[in-house]
Amino acid sequence: MHLCIFEDSLYKNFFPLVSLRPVSDLSCGTGTLMDTTRRIMKSADVSLFVRSGIAPLTMEDHPGVDVNTLPSGPSLFVNARVVADERFAGSIRRSPSSPMVFVESGTIAAMVLDRETLAEMPDLFAGGLLNESAAHRLPATQITCRIARYPWDLVRFTSEEIERSAALLAKKTAKKIAGKIYPGASLIGRKNIFIGAGSVVKPGVVLDAEAGPIIIGKNVTIMPNAVIQGPASIGDGSTIKIGAKIYHGTSIGRQCKVGGEVEASILQSYANKQHDGFLGHSYLGSWVNLGADTNTSDLKNTYGTVKVEIDGAEVDSGEMFVGLTMGDHSKTGINVMFDTGTVVGVSCNIYGANLPPKFVPSFTWGERGSFVPYELEKCLETARRVMGRRNVVMSATYESLLRELHATASGSR
Repeated sequence: MHLCIFEDSLYKNFFPLVSLRPVSDLSCGTGTLMDTTRRIMKSADVSLFVRSGIAPLTMEDHPGVDVNTLPSGPSLFVNARVVADERFAGSIRRSPSSPMVFVESGTIAAMVLDRETLAEMPDLFAGGLLNESAAHRLPATQITCRIARYPWDLVRFTSEEIERSAALLAKKTAKKIAGKIYPGASLIGRKNIFIGAGSVVKPGVVLDAEAGPIIIGKNVTIMPNAVIQGPASIGDGSTIKIGAKIYHGTSIGRQCKVGGEVEASILQSYANKQHDGFLGHSYLGSWVNLGADTNTSDLKNTYGTVKVEIDGAEVDSGEMFVGLTMGDHSKTGINVMFDTGTVVGVSCNIYGANLPPKFVPSFTWGERGSFVPYELEKCLETARRVMGRRNVVMSATYESLLRELHATASGSR
């Protein structure tokens, strides 16, 4: 059965992380939500439904994948916010024949639709988003599954997702450690450690997998005296700096450079946190760069739940630990400090000794009390330069979307 992964109206809860990508491209565990859904549903054939504004860039990022095109035959539609697992897949497979809508706590998590139903519902995805009123006209059944509603949910699910990936690797991988381990490195809980080809683990490194697995991709460099505590995942081509302390629940994407202290955080590919400073229970977008001694608070002194600004409203996360959410291309100067539950938009440049506000709009430059808009051409020039250092060329489609985001941000100030 063909697999379609769709966005719904709650994509807004994941700004600024989804400004330049669909929800399905957000990371959780060792890969993206789409990676997990495809693996669990055992589907090589996939299409996407995304907001019309990001459809051109999504097509560019996923060549060969149909975007915003209804399939002609029987299909399984899965909400991009679902963190799929075997229980979810089993519930779908045991369901009656289509059409059927699967609802989790009021949210449409999945739909099984046949050819005739699809033909009768050309308005099912208006503007690329699920038309929920149309979908609710179909027969429905309740389902229990994990579905992310906010970025901190993805952070919370990450440890479990790394453990699931490790269990799968253990079944499929004959040689768990394909990289080079230098004398003087310590591997604790070796049976739970997976190291890809071309990776190197330097002297003095401690990989502690007793409490959870450690998955290191291909061509990763773990520099001397770094300590990684599982569950943790390091993506292909990344570098863990000298003396880094990577704690449980951390997922680092491809081509990242990470140092200092990191706990229970997600870094999308091409993010940089090279220096000392604490990053906890946070989510960083791509092309972020945190300056030396940037620190995030992830726990209130009252030990109460953390409130976060989401889509213009303050939301009680219900979580005791929530750190920083930072959009793509944003950067900090040295010694910047962030309060619990801070959200920073796309392409911001923040510096200064005072705590920034808990919400910083996209394309903002400066420090608390003296913020100014980040000029568009300067923003683009910096982004091109940063991407070029990783041999990535900014496409015309990518630039066009950044320009649109800048215009939207300017209009909202």
